[in-house]
Amino acid sequence: MAFRGPKVWLWRWRRNPLKRRSDRVEAWVLLGAWALTALVGTLAGQTVSRTVEGELARERVEWRRVEARLTEPVPGPSPMNSGAPRTERVWAEVRWSAPDGSDRTGQARIRPGSPAGTPVTVWTDRQGRLMTEPTTPSQARVRADLIGTLAGVGAAAVPFAGGRLLRGRLEQRRLDQWETDWARFDALWRRQTG
Repeated sequence: MAFRGPKVWLWRWRRNPLKRRSDRVEAWVLLGAWALTALVGTLAGQTVSRTVEGELARERVEWRRVEARLTEPVPGPSPMNSGAPRTERVWAEVRWSAPDGSDRTGQARIRPGSPAGTPVTVWTDRQGRLMTEPTTPSQARVRADLIGTLAGVGAAAVPFAGGRLLRGRLEQRRLDQWETDWARFDALWRRQTG
């Protein structure tokens, strides 16, 4: 393995008689692409994270806990039976009153063996539609951060890929230029040696 020497920082901007215009353009393209990638990723991630956290906070405020009643008995062992796991739940139909006073029905998770008329806590929105339990503030923060991170990475991929594509085109142009120069030099060299 050949000795490479110390790493030189900002080598793309150092003076060099062999450096071409395309090398300087590539250096600026890389700098711009990295800066844009960092900026777009950060802004998109933070914006999405704040939006998701705000939406989850709105759900916590608007969704209400309502007592519903089981409309029919749920088959299975009685919830008082010590042999049944406490966490096991099955889907069953429940009935509750909407804010406008109308009766609504829907499916909720109930312990097996519950008799008809068993009170069940469900969550509804302002219109009385059945919803899931809203997230806690800590759960909302984690969810918002994860979604924000994914959105930031996805948004940052666009300028990153654009920079890579532009750099690839610059590289191809430089190789074509080298080929042209070598062809010209080869013709000169053959004339002088022949």
